[in-house]
Amino acid sequence: MTVIRFLSYEKPYIYLYVTGILITAAVFFTDHHVGWAWGTFFYANTLSFMVLLGFLLFRYQQHARMLRSMKSEDYESLSLEGEIAKVYLEELKIQHIREMNQIQDRQHDHYDFIVSWFHEIKTPIAVLRLLLQTNGDPNSLKEEVTKIENYVDQALYYAKLDSFNQDYDIQNCDLIQIAKSLIKSHSKTFFSKKISIDLQAASLEVQSDPKWLHFILNQVLTNSLKYTEPDGKMTLSAYENPQEKQLIIRDSGIGISPTDLPRIFNRGFTGETGRIYTKSTGMGLFLAQQLSNKLGHYISCTSEVGVYTQFIIHFPKDDDPYLWRQKKTQ
Repeated sequence: MTVIRFLSYEKPYIYLYVTGILITAAVFFTDHHVGWAWGTFFYANTLSFMVLLGFLLFRYQQHARMLRSMKSEDYESLSLEGEIAKVYLEELKIQHIREMNQIQDRQHDHYDFIVSWFHEIKTPIAVLRLLLQTNGDPNSLKEEVTKIENYVDQALYYAKLDSFNQDYDIQNCDLIQIAKSLIKSHSKTFFSKKISIDLQAASLEVQSDPKWLHFILNQVLTNSLKYTEPDGKMTLSAYENPQEKQLIIRDSGIGISPTDLPRIFNRGFTGETGRIYTKSTGMGLFLAQQLSNKLGHYISCTSEVGVYTQFIIHFPKDDDPYLWRQKKTQ
């Protein structure tokens, strides 16, 4: 803020002061008495007071016009403070509009997710009803129940996404053991589609929340199973370098087109593959990536249509900031 700019807003007061001085000086200059004259003094002050009243009336009218024009958003501020307040209010209004748009977008996303979720969960429920009527295979019943549990978990974790910091517990986790338990829970799908699984690692210890990590791995594994053709193959391996640890999940599935690959972790994105092969909420990979980021991890993906899809979950090597913060507060 420059002095000239400041003075430009205070010109009315400066003009008033100069006018008062000039009036008083002019009155005394034109007075022919040699000594001090009280009458002249009061006369000069009366004239100055009249000028002050005129000035205050003028300023009052200016403020009244400004207040009436504020509703139109196009008005001229009467002071530097007023201009700063105007700019601040405009910024607040823009921020409010932006936040309202974000809230509306989230509400729209929530609505789309719930509608898709209801449509998708109806399929395993219908299959369950059919299996119960025909005394179906218990393993098939278990598989459909697992699907329903996965959909319920998606809805639950989606609801918890914004309150993640209130519900996590970072500790040492064995990724391979978690992967083995998930493979076992999806064994019926592996057998029915005749998909072979090659587990190339015995152990991989990382720092994470086991509950959330279980959900993340399940979303990636479920996605690979969904788009791997019968008689396909899936490989789980581990890799470690000085910077990070990696869990690599590779399948011989239908692959992802180059145009869809950069968007597979977007909220609600199903892509060409999801639209052609199966109905999907498009939330599994989105949730997996979001939760991974909150835990200090991230997921990357490479693919070639008709050949393979490979997901890599990246973990910090030594210093997970969440575990360090948790230990510090204990």
